[in-house]
Parts: sequence; structure tokens; C-alpha cells
Amino acid sequence: MSLAQKIKVLIVDDQVTSRLLLGEALQSLGFSQITVAGDGQQGLAIMQQQPHHLVISDFNMPKMDGLGLLQAIRSNAQTKRAAFIMLTAQGDRALVQKAAQLGANNVLSKPFTVEKMQAAIEAVFGALK
Repeated sequence: MSLAQKIKVLIVDDQVTSRLLLGEALQSLGFSQITVAGDGQQGLAIMQQQPHHLVISDFNMPKMDGLGLLQAIRSNAQTKRAAFIMLTAQGDRALVQKAAQLGANNVLSKPFTVEKMQAAIEAVFGALK
């Protein structure tokens, strides 16, 4: 079993298209344990009920944005060790710095390629294959 098959991934994004693209990219990299949430509140509820190893979250979402989700995950003893990759369409340096301060493991810009996603994940977990 490859490393990718062992990692439980939670995708958090309010855009259906983004969730589908992220899911397809993850599957092409060998991930099979993938859960999706439509906003930060739903993502946090999933993490509290069933912690995942990796969260890939959009920044800009209603109800709770990616930074709020990151902060909530990092402040919970059960979820604080989960890897967190922030997904953003904004090339905003302040956002990237804030995400890093809050404990994001990586930032991935939209639009992304499968190769860039793989590099962002491997920077956290090591080689997937």
C-alpha cells in the first residue's frame, strides 16, 4: 500500500467544481480516502468527528474561511497535528504569511496542476510512491 492510500484527506471548498478538480487530482496521485466539505464549519465538524491526516482548504468561503478553519484545527488537541494546505486564488503575500503564522504546512495557488499539488503534499509527507 502506497503512502497516498494510507492518508485520509479532507477537501474543504465552497465551489463544487473546485472540489471535483481537487478530488480528481488526488485520485490521480493514488489517494483513495477522500472526504469533502462545502465550507469551514462543515470541515471542522468532520475533523472533530473523524480526524483526517491532511486538510486541503480553500481560503475564501462563507460561514468560516480557511484561516478560521486552520485556527480551529490547530487549537484542538485531536486535530492539531493534521497537515494543512491552504488553497487560494489570491497571490496575496499577507494571506500566505498569516496562514504560515497559524500553522499551515503549505499554500497552493489556483489554478493548480497535479504536479504542483503533488509537490505541495510531498513537501509535507515525503515521496508518495
